[in-house]
Order: sequence, then C-alpha cells, then structure tokens
Amino acid sequence: MSLLEVKNLVVEFPGRRGTLRALDDISFSIAPGEILGVVGESGAGKSLTGAAIIGLLEPPGRVASGQILLEGQRIDNLSNEEMRHIRGRRIGAIFQDPLTSLNPLYTVGRQLTETILAHLPVTPAEARQRAIALLKDTGIPAAEERIDHYPHQFSGGMRQRVVIALALAAEPKLIVADEPTTALDVSIQAQIITLLKNICKSRGAAVMLITHDMGVIAETCDRVAVLYAGRVAEIGPVHDVINKPSHPYTSGLMASIPDMTMDRERLNQIDGAMPRLNAIPKGCAYNPRCPQTFDRCMTERPDLMPAGSTRAACWLHAGASTTAPTATAATKAGVTA
Repeated sequence: MSLLEVKNLVVEFPGRRGTLRALDDISFSIAPGEILGVVGESGAGKSLTGAAIIGLLEPPGRVASGQILLEGQRIDNLSNEEMRHIRGRRIGAIFQDPLTSLNPLYTVGRQLTETILAHLPVTPAEARQRAIALLKDTGIPAAEERIDHYPHQFSGGMRQRVVIALALAAEPKLIVADEPTTALDVSIQAQIITLLKNICKSRGAAVMLITHDMGVIAETCDRVAVLYAGRVAEIGPVHDVINKPSHPYTSGLMASIPDMTMDRERLNQIDGAMPRLNAIPKGCAYNPRCPQTFDRCMTERPDLMPAGSTRAACWLHAGASTTAPTATAATKAGVTA
C-alpha cells in the first residue's frame, strides 16, 4: 500500500483576468521507505506540488480538484486547524533555506522540544533527551552543548542538519524536502543527502525530494517524476529515467548535464523556455521546444502511457496510432531524444 497517493491533482490561482492552472492533473504515489525525486525547470510546479501536499498553498492558490491521500486518509479537504495537527506529526518538511525554518530568537533545543511536546506524549525532560538524540542522529557533534545554541551559531550545513532533526522530531511518515541542499557547497550536499537517505530508510519514512539537480536525484532517489508545465512528463525508476529517458524533455535534461569523459566546448541545451501559465500551447505543452513533434502533438495533450520501464506523456509511445514525425520536426532546434 502506498503511503502517499496524489490523484489527478489540479491547483489553480483565480485572478482578475481569469483562472491560471498551475498544476494540471498530476498523479503519483510514494511507498513507505521510498524516496521519490521530483525534478524539472523553474516554474514546472515542483515546489507547488509539495506545498499542496503540506497544505501550505499561498492564497489565492487552491486545490481545485483531485485528491491527496496520506495512509488512505484524504487530507486535501481538511481545515487549516486539522492540517496543523498533520504537519509535523505525520508530514515533516525540509525547506531550501534553513534560516527561514528556524526562529533566530530561540535556541535550537527550545524549537526541537516545543515541536516534540506539541506532537508526542512525553515530559519536558524526555523531550530534551529526544532532541539531543535527534541532533546526534543528524551528525551534530557535542549535541549536549550545541542544543542550547542559537541558529546563528551554526554553519549553513549544521543549520540544515538542525532543520532535518526538526522535520523528524515527531516521527512523521512522510518527509517533503524542497531543495534541501541548494544553498550548500558540494561536500556538505553529499553529507546531507547521505544523512537524509540513512535516517529515512531506517525509520521507514517516505520522502518526496524536490530538486533541479539531476546529480542529487541519481544519488538519492528510488524513482523520479519529471515535471513540465504543471504536468508529469515522465515517471519511473531513477536508473531507467536517467539512462534510457522516454520523453524528449527528459532526454534534453539528461543531455544538458556535463559529461566528464567527453571533451566539448559547448553544453547541449533545450532551446526556448517553459511556457507561461496563461500561454500553455494546445496539445502537448512541450511541442514548441520538442525536436520530435508531429501533427498529433499539436492538437492532443498526451496522458502518461507505458514507455518501456517508465511511463511518459508522449505520443511517441502510443503505438500504431501515431504517425511518423514530420520532416520539419527534424530541423527544429533542440536535442535529440
């Protein structure tokens, strides 16, 4: 049974000039102990998906349709008060900048113990011991002393470890990590990723890891979902998506990663940019940038369909119903799939 199920999720932003659809019919699931990577360009809808799951959509954003189920319980239609009890206790969150997650006026020990006391039936003394144990588990040396320090007394990497400890404080079943390593240098990134993997595997927690870094995805995740213009372009086992991408957009992302074994002056790139929410093209949203477009791509929007060991929203995998790509498509700027 899946720990988290997202079914046909639609998130909209009403405005004076009409309603913008930021997430359009997104579906995926995460099993206990599994790490699902969510990747894509800026504006693809990665962080918005995480915010919808946590229940922290910025007004006027709203879940317009679809369902979010946590351990079989629907949570997208709960009140703010009901979601407050779920956040922290059943869903932990790790954000990109630890300084925005930690209160600079309180010691890290106070912030940890208050979270523990709010969600678990323990005494203040037990909460403090649990907080020290969490700091030790996340690799903070001299935890008995550091627990009484303030956030500004920690380095960036150590602050992110405190944020991870805070996310794990109430033993949540699901961790939503939104670009948890972006602000850190490469060596600290590797430590944080290893820490996140080990802790969550040992605790059986499911992780949704949002990032734009395919190296982090390859190193960390079991499966990966590639988002484009508010929809899932491809989803499958991380090894297969990276090494045998089935969607032209995924191929473009993979081709843009520098290959250390090759000597080249220029990197591959995907020409063009992500479409604006008020200018999503008809048919497949990727068709203006795709090097393999044919007629059907211009008129019909594809759903996820079997594509080898993954599933891709691309008409190239619709079997006999597709026609061969047009000659003009071959001359389009972009990368080959």
